Amino acid sequence: MASPDKTSPKNIRHLDLDEIKAFFVSRKEPAFRATQVYEWLWKRSVHSFDDMSNLSKATREMLKENFVINGAEIDLMQKSTDGTIKNAFRLHDGFKVEGVLIPAETRMTACVSSQVGCSLDCKFCATGKLKRERNLTADEIYDEVVFIQKQAMDHFKQPLSNIVYMGMGEPLLNYSNVLGSIEKITSPQGLNLSSQRITVSTAGVAKMIKKLGDDEVKFNLALSLHAATDDKRSKIMPINESNPLKEVAEALKHFYRKTETQVTYEYIVFKDFNDSPEDAYHLAEFCKVVPSKVNLIEYNPISDGIYKQTDPDRLQMFVRFLRGRKIVVNVRHSRGKDIDAACGQLANKVIKEAVLR
Repeated sequence: MASPDKTSPKNIRHLDLDEIKAFFVSRKEPAFRATQVYEWLWKRSVHSFDDMSNLSKATREMLKENFVINGAEIDLMQKSTDGTIKNAFRLHDGFKVEGVLIPAETRMTACVSSQVGCSLDCKFCATGKLKRERNLTADEIYDEVVFIQKQAMDHFKQPLSNIVYMGMGEPLLNYSNVLGSIEKITSPQGLNLSSQRITVSTAGVAKMIKKLGDDEVKFNLALSLHAATDDKRSKIMPINESNPLKEVAEALKHFYRKTETQVTYEYIVFKDFNDSPEDAYHLAEFCKVVPSKVNLIEYNPISDGIYKQTDPDRLQMFVRFLRGRKIVVNVRHSRGKDIDAACGQLANKVIKEAVLR
């Protein structure tokens, strides 16, 4: 193994266990040191070699000379009146992303980001108004979960029960890092959380939905649908131009054939746009593509947004219509609106400044 470049130390969390073992062996150190380091990095989630207390000072100094740990840190934490906690995480290069803890009676949910900014420009989403700066690494996403897990215990005395990749960015455009983070989150050498409690949400990247199926992933998939006709969906989600509903539907069928996992459709109900009986009919028809359920989501206004929340009676019409066709429906009411932590609001205020170095 070649010696790491002294002028540009490697992020040690980008090495697997065998690579760390090779490093120690090349330095005439016992290979079991690698297992000790690996446990500190992932099971104990330390961000400093000095915290690795069962290593000698000389070993810790050797690690500092050759590697770095580019850990994320909480730059700002805000707590909503409903208990929701929003975090602005500062990354090693100065960029920031947001992650949210959403507490409820029966669950503790972490909503994490996968990119700094976003390239999809969905018209109802605050993050879509930002430039995509870069992808998050697997270890940075992992850090989000670690911090939010600690907040769940500190504030509510409960561990995380669910993780949703529904924060800033399009997860399937950061495919390898998202799957890498899930591998560490679910690993016994990491957080040891169940993959069945993890949901990855996509705006509809058909090619990568198929790849999820080919990789036979064990986590859940959600599609941000928001309109079930190409005409309307393209008006609010430009990705639909290159990934029309027919292609997305075929990708979902492939995903289901490979994984036998039910898909969740997320549908924000906008006033006078996608809230008519005809819209409900088209949504019900799309639900026939694969076994699925629907989350009807309350819209959360954003700065300069042109859309409004639908009327309660229209929302209930949707619920009755879908349930009348034996479709499982949940209504998701907003949490954390007072701190811009609700669905679609991430980056509404703080991150507009924070993406600047």
